[in-house]
Amino acid sequence: MQDLFVLAHVPTAPVNEGFLPAARALGLSVVVLTDCADAHRAHFAKPGLPAYPDAIVPCDVFNPLAVIDAITRRGSMPAAVFSNSDHLQAATAMAAAYFGLPGKDWRVAYAAKNKAEMRRRLAELGIDTLWHAVVCDAAALAALADVPMPCIVKPREGVASQQVSLAQDHAELAEQCAAAWAQHPGQALLLEEYLEGPLYTLETLGDGSEVRALGGFRVSLSPPPYFVELEAVWGTGLPAPIEAEVLDTIRRFGIGFGACHTEYVLTPKGPRLIEINYRSIGDYREFLLSDTLQFPLFEQVLRLHLGQPLPALAVPERAAWIRYFTAQNEGTLRHAPPASQHDDNGVRLTYQPLRKVGDAIQLTNSNKDYVGVLRGSGPDTAGLAAAVELASSRLAWEIAQ
Repeated sequence: MQDLFVLAHVPTAPVNEGFLPAARALGLSVVVLTDCADAHRAHFAKPGLPAYPDAIVPCDVFNPLAVIDAITRRGSMPAAVFSNSDHLQAATAMAAAYFGLPGKDWRVAYAAKNKAEMRRRLAELGIDTLWHAVVCDAAALAALADVPMPCIVKPREGVASQQVSLAQDHAELAEQCAAAWAQHPGQALLLEEYLEGPLYTLETLGDGSEVRALGGFRVSLSPPPYFVELEAVWGTGLPAPIEAEVLDTIRRFGIGFGACHTEYVLTPKGPRLIEINYRSIGDYREFLLSDTLQFPLFEQVLRLHLGQPLPALAVPERAAWIRYFTAQNEGTLRHAPPASQHDDNGVRLTYQPLRKVGDAIQLTNSNKDYVGVLRGSGPDTAGLAAAVELASSRLAWEIAQ
């Protein structure tokens, strides 16, 4: 068996329930390199999981030199080096390049992850210029002139909408920055001009020569000042030239290999980029996509890293819907619905609990507040919407102080 090296930080469902089983189906031996080895060992000590790695190797996966050393010490040429982590795309790309394996351009991976660098690169290429600035303390914030209001505040390398907020005026801006620095002193915060309009995504696959759009989601968010994703519906309903423009933008940015999840706002002046996430879409939408697209999505992503060309992919005309349920107050989770799956008349609904009874709930005003997720696919949007509403009405949680 050839070794697939998977770089991972904390254990995640996409890797453990998606990419590991896909690697097994492809006949690969899986070596997990991680800086959280104990957490991964604890996870894989459980019986009845979809797949298990052949080895879990402690490694500073944020350091590409440590990754190269860990792979070299295995003593055989790797089949592929892969990661689905936001944080590890650049290190993964550097390691893959060292071994002459297919992979992403590490410069593009770095620029996509570092949101300030993404804005700088877009402006340098003349693609999309948006006012932005990086501040690390109150003095730097006070020194800024002509900050456009309202203004977005977010960590430069953030994920899952954590610490992302909308400041309506300079007083709120100072307050929100101070709150972030109270938790993480000296944290680099990106301030950027607010783009008003509906939020969409574009999901793509590429083999280094060709990038192909699979489609996208229309995303519903919580009310300002926060940006928690509450629901996403597959099929944007946008004219084809809109998605083509976004695809052209990320191509020019340098996106060309593997999976990519792009978020953009449709403004009166056209689509404007919010983020480029140079990995598969997250928050269980990767599993929804696999169900909806009706081809082995996780295997296909790995095949690209094995050097196989992107095949012709027929995307079926199916509906997909995902709804996230967020905690409404802090306390201890006393009651929560169990996992379930229901198939009826071509509609498949899957409910996945994300927190366990007994868990302490603390509100973060981010995607980390999810207590459960309901995803569904079916032949048409109207029938699927009715099924999602009915299933949602039967779900209830109790959080007590």
